[in-house]
Amino acid sequence: MNSDLIIKYFPDITPTQREQFEALGRLYREWNERINVISRKDMEHLYTRHILHSLAIAKACQFEAGARIVDIGCGGGFPSVPLAILFPEVEFTAVDSIGKKIRVVEGVKEGAGIKNLTARNCRAEQLDEKFDYVVSRAVTEMAKFMPWAWPLLRRGAKGTLPNGILYLKGGELAEELAATRRHWDLYDISRWFEDEFFETKRVVYTKKD
Repeated sequence: MNSDLIIKYFPDITPTQREQFEALGRLYREWNERINVISRKDMEHLYTRHILHSLAIAKACQFEAGARIVDIGCGGGFPSVPLAILFPEVEFTAVDSIGKKIRVVEGVKEGAGIKNLTARNCRAEQLDEKFDYVVSRAVTEMAKFMPWAWPLLRRGAKGTLPNGILYLKGGELAEELAATRRHWDLYDISRWFEDEFFETKRVVYTKKD
């Protein structure tokens, strides 16, 4: 599996972006041998279960040039690394409290020539900046996540959706989302991507009001 999968769903990417997506396969294999951030089983499905999964956020919301986005609990760089390639005029900050994961993000960023991504080894609560969107992938239950994310957001609309949280989640979500006492829009990823992996996966979104 290679960048052809990305081109299937994002046919308008530039040759440079295609090269960057292509490089991710090699870079994550190399870094994962040193610092294990992706299971061996999942490495076989890197482009589907990590790269394409991250890009589902772009199907839900197209970010404008100049938008500022933070990925809380980025792990090895998902969803921020693929999104930074897809939106080269958008500023991304990838945050994780585990230093070795940030080393992977920095190594992949450098190897793929990604200029619009900053990796930070800290907790979300330590950030004193404001962002247009918070993105994340299954870090914790939403009631715990909200207090980390909400103070970082500013009101506005720097994309096709108003500023807010875009979170990749799977499984039954009704009870978990209800606990936040907020309205959430749910986007089934299977409407965009064909693989059976996405059958229970969603992008969940709430706006900053």
